[in-house]
Amino acid sequence: MSLSSLGLFTASDGYRFYYRRYPAVGEPRARVVVVHGIRSHGGWYARSCAELAGAGLDVYFLDRRGSGLNTAHRGDAPNFRRLIDDVAEFVQGLRAERAWLPVFVCGISWGGKLTVGLPYRKPNLVDGLILLCPGLVPKVAPPLPQRARIAVARLFRPWKFFPIPLNEPELFTASESWRRYIDTEPHGLRAATSRFLFSSFSLDIYLRRAAKRVAVPTLLLLAEHDRVIDNAPTAAFVGRFPGPTEVKTYPGAHHTLEFEREDHPWLSDARAWIDARLSR
Repeated sequence: MSLSSLGLFTASDGYRFYYRRYPAVGEPRARVVVVHGIRSHGGWYARSCAELAGAGLDVYFLDRRGSGLNTAHRGDAPNFRRLIDDVAEFVQGLRAERAWLPVFVCGISWGGKLTVGLPYRKPNLVDGLILLCPGLVPKVAPPLPQRARIAVARLFRPWKFFPIPLNEPELFTASESWRRYIDTEPHGLRAATSRFLFSSFSLDIYLRRAAKRVAVPTLLLLAEHDRVIDNAPTAAFVGRFPGPTEVKTYPGAHHTLEFEREDHPWLSDARAWIDARLSR
């Protein structure tokens, strides 16, 4: 089992964000960079990262600026392009070290939006995308009056905080123990600034163009009982990518696949998909 270590990465604007590294067991065959959802952070996903590392993959789980272990500018970001650039600059750093090792980016929930935007903003940077229940077509959103208040605050009070509409643990999992974990762990994000939330709305518009530029292979994994995203239009959205796509939907599963039973097939399916890309 691979043990993680904490690192700090300095983005081009000077912001320093944490990441967890799970070094490959044996000689690494590829790198996997993971981007979490709006509510979660790298601490939620230790088991899957360790298993991927055990399969010979260097795994890097980034805590998004203002989230997880990052306390500076909590719940805030200048704009969605800056968030995509954080991921891109990290990947560029990996490429500079060992250019021959393929890099796959895995986007979880809201992080799937940043992942899909990456090939459009920085073409030819990654070798494939893995999307775990990505927030491309959400079921959950702030009510219309609150969205209006967010838009107004974005102009006059960009640092005003609003609750994230994902604060009910039952949206993520059917497991009582994992629900208690979500409800009590200290690093999950529960509120965000108006400019962060407005940037999320703007990112949705950006992704309509970005979808036409995702030429790399993409694996989309969906949960049948997802209460956060809408599966059918999400699959249709990914189906518009010009690159090869593969879609799997897991019967009985809920939004956070990490919190399914330990022998759930999603992780072995992700490993098999990576293996197939590496063997070509």
